[in-house]
Amino acid sequence: MPSDPDLKYFRQLMERIQTHDAQVGIVGLGYVGLPLAVAHAEAGFSVIGLDDNPVKVDRINRGENYIPDVDDDVLRQLVKEDKIRATGDYRQLTAADVIIICVPTPLTVNKEPDLSYILQVANRVRQIMRPGQLVVLESTTYPGTTEEVLQPILETSGLAIGREFFLAFSPERVDPGREDYQTQNTPKLVGGVTERCQAVATAFYRESIATVVPVSSPKVAELSKVFENTYRAVNIALVNELALLCDRMGLNVWEVLDAAATKPFGIQIFRPGPGVGGHCIPLDPFYLAWKAREYDFSTRFIELAGEINLRMPYFVVDKVARALNERGKPLKGSRVLLLGIAYKEDIDDERESPALKVYELLQGQGADVSYHDPYIPVVKPHAFFAREIRSVELTDSRLEAADAVVITTGHRIFDYQHIVDKSALVVDTRNATRQVRTGREKIVLL
Repeated sequence: MPSDPDLKYFRQLMERIQTHDAQVGIVGLGYVGLPLAVAHAEAGFSVIGLDDNPVKVDRINRGENYIPDVDDDVLRQLVKEDKIRATGDYRQLTAADVIIICVPTPLTVNKEPDLSYILQVANRVRQIMRPGQLVVLESTTYPGTTEEVLQPILETSGLAIGREFFLAFSPERVDPGREDYQTQNTPKLVGGVTERCQAVATAFYRESIATVVPVSSPKVAELSKVFENTYRAVNIALVNELALLCDRMGLNVWEVLDAAATKPFGIQIFRPGPGVGGHCIPLDPFYLAWKAREYDFSTRFIELAGEINLRMPYFVVDKVARALNERGKPLKGSRVLLLGIAYKEDIDDERESPALKVYELLQGQGADVSYHDPYIPVVKPHAFFAREIRSVELTDSRLEAADAVVITTGHRIFDYQHIVDKSALVVDTRNATRQVRTGREKIVLL
């Protein structure tokens, strides 16, 4: 049977994927990219990791891990076997048969999508592309990004999509610190631009991910991802608003939620807190709302949820001020110690953390603020936090000297009974002190 020239690169790539001869390039070696690199290397692929941060590149090439979700020994062995290596040179991606893009997609200060990282990578990749490559975007973004933004840039390489190169969107579903669901056993959505793009991308992920779920287009995969996180954001907003109401009514919101959770059907319990943080939940609803306006559609419900969650750090500061006032102390001049700067417990990630906003607001009202976080010794200046701050040592004398200790992240490493015993006032925004037996009169809950 004569060969079809249109299928040449498709067949070659499929064969290389199925025999694990394909080389995988991953751009961005953070919470998404490094665990993904390990998963593909464990499946038998040779992986090139690319990152602009030379410190990360050097550490990986020495077999040193810096992501909690990655096993130190596993990474060290994969590097030793030359299954994973890192570089800062995009030209090395020419050798990659599969290029996966895992870069940040933050918001601007005006809460609009910032695709600058994707655009930078796309323009670098198009310069080194060759026939027979699959490019997959995993960065969370608004519906249409793959086909409306990424595809036109890659096509300037002169290669034909679906024939000479293949393009798909497959959203990351990372939940840092989670032990039950990680990269290999979390179902993977895949949406290809063309039928062949879909076939190649699906075949690739099936070699390393337990469950792959093909969908009809990149837009479906993109919208599914932002909906997942919008669902969480909306429900968190609901319980945050309940916390505001319970505060006004003089009720314990945690007791209300525990009581509601006894119903075995019809309810899923979310927990309130000082706000939402991380690389997805604070951002995705705004991505979706921004894209909806292109269709003359107002996502009022979603945007309201975002507003409620953004209000919570202000509520926490008000709560601290009222608690101090009841003890005859003004917020201005009071020594306030924040416990935890990470956006969730037991991780070393402060991206979009509401604790940073609480810190900023307290300082803005004249409080003498410090923080302790065993996972984050220093917070570098970035777009939403303009100065460097450093974690202080958690000593008995520091706890005793604080006018208020505010639990902003419920790290399990903290000894909450000891913290309460040594503190004059504890404002607990995470219900982390629920097991504390003595000194409960010092505790003010969210």
